[in-house]
Amino acid sequence: MSNPSIPDSQPTAEPDESFGELLSQFEQSHSRKAEDGSRQIQGTVIAVSAESVFLDIGFKSEGILPLATFQSAGEEVKPGDKLLVSVKGRDPDGYYELSRFKTALPRDWSALERAFADKTTIMGTVTGVIKGGLSVDVGVRAFMPGSRSGARDAAEMEKLVGQEIRCRIIKLDVTDEDVVVDRRVVTEEEERSGKERRYSEVKEGETVHGVVRSLTDYGAFVDIGGVDGLLHVGDIAWSRVSNPADVLSVGQEIEAKVLKIDLEKRRISLGLKQLQPDPWHSVADKYTAGERVRGAVTRVVDFGAFVELEPGVEGLIHLSEMSWAKKVRQPSDVVKPGEVVEAVVLTVSPGERRISLGLKQALGDPWTEVTQRFGVGSVIEGSVTSLTNFGAFVQLAEGVEGMIHVSEISAEKRINHPQEVLKVGQVVKAQVLAIDKDRRLLRLGMKQLVPTSLDEYIAEHKEGDVVTGRMIEIADGHARVELGEGILGTCPIVAQSPAKEEMRGKGKADLSALSSMLKARWKGGAAGSAAKPEAIHAGQIRSFRIAKLDAASKKIELQLAE
Repeated sequence: MSNPSIPDSQPTAEPDESFGELLSQFEQSHSRKAEDGSRQIQGTVIAVSAESVFLDIGFKSEGILPLATFQSAGEEVKPGDKLLVSVKGRDPDGYYELSRFKTALPRDWSALERAFADKTTIMGTVTGVIKGGLSVDVGVRAFMPGSRSGARDAAEMEKLVGQEIRCRIIKLDVTDEDVVVDRRVVTEEEERSGKERRYSEVKEGETVHGVVRSLTDYGAFVDIGGVDGLLHVGDIAWSRVSNPADVLSVGQEIEAKVLKIDLEKRRISLGLKQLQPDPWHSVADKYTAGERVRGAVTRVVDFGAFVELEPGVEGLIHLSEMSWAKKVRQPSDVVKPGEVVEAVVLTVSPGERRISLGLKQALGDPWTEVTQRFGVGSVIEGSVTSLTNFGAFVQLAEGVEGMIHVSEISAEKRINHPQEVLKVGQVVKAQVLAIDKDRRLLRLGMKQLVPTSLDEYIAEHKEGDVVTGRMIEIADGHARVELGEGILGTCPIVAQSPAKEEMRGKGKADLSALSSMLKARWKGGAAGSAAKPEAIHAGQIRSFRIAKLDAASKKIELQLAE
């Protein structure tokens, strides 16, 4: 005895043949007359194959049942089992087609006609897979195209065999006993009806059980009992979620909160994080201004960087709070995503869900020790960071810059713009002239470090030396004395000589005599003549003794040597 098999069949989107042609082929390949189908008989299972169950029903040929009818019901069947069956007909291989139900249903064509006209739903039993679709018992043999079965592939069609289904008649010809039914239209209507009912049942704020149906870049679609809700990526967790697939998986069962229902657009918004405590509610108790914190950089944007202090709580380090140095053009020059940094809490605003952080504050303010490190009068060395019309900025240390005014660059010539003698990046030496910690200003000078003729003169002489000079002005008991080109000193005059008036009337000093005397006595200072001293007057060349030399203030105090 050969093992029978169900004829090969594949579901198609729409059969090439018409429903009538398919039904005609179905009738020809299954032409038989029901034998004793009006009653049920007892059969004995004699064999079980991969697809069929064979029974001895007391006829000349064995009867056959689809194994799927037992599998779908969760029943086990084995040789020797007794079953009540009814005969529906014979297949092309000569086996009696059996049913575990009574197949001799009343042929009430008038009821089928009413169902067809009213488009009402009827019950039927799928009896087998045939070419182009399925055979269905609705009281008479009916044909259901594969495209109208609701099955997605051949495997799903096989699972329908033996099942009782709800369907609708879409073609009815009483004369030819031609009946075509549609299951998909019923399931779609039932699905729509179920969705409508579900939309009316779901309430905002309630917690629902669902199954993740699909994942996208912007969230997850969750089946919450016949309708889908969207779980947006921003509502998955209090912490930042870049990809929903990192947290959820298709088929995962979750509990979610209904956030919003839009009946007009048929949209339901869900939230997962809303079922957990909001971490921002306790932020005010955890973080205070001035506190040092640590966290990983989650995002770097044009105006700063976000740092995760705990899941769901981020603080912002603004670009201006990243470095004590003036120039930070891009946050990415200082920090990178994933980097763990230490910062200081500047402000906390729980209501606005904002925490301001400072990166430079964690490093310490370099200006607190400026006066100790760079005292007035000290000499510093640094690189030029920028040039402006009025001066140049020099970096003394990280976060500390000093400014050299254009007038403090050179003592020898007039500088119109710093770029005439300086350039960015150039290392220069300068003297600290003044410090203003409150305004964070430090004034520098370069010309103060360039030796002058006065500096050289002071360096070459000492207090007590006798030098020669010309008195260029006498006023208020003091004389200004020119000791050399650009070198001036002061000398107190105790008593004026009677010859003063006489000398004033003589006009200018004898320049030829001055030149010869300077050549002989300029630096030596020794008097070469024993002649009687002249009366003191402006223009007179005299010998002086250095009473005091002050290199810092660049002052020379003299006394008359004769």
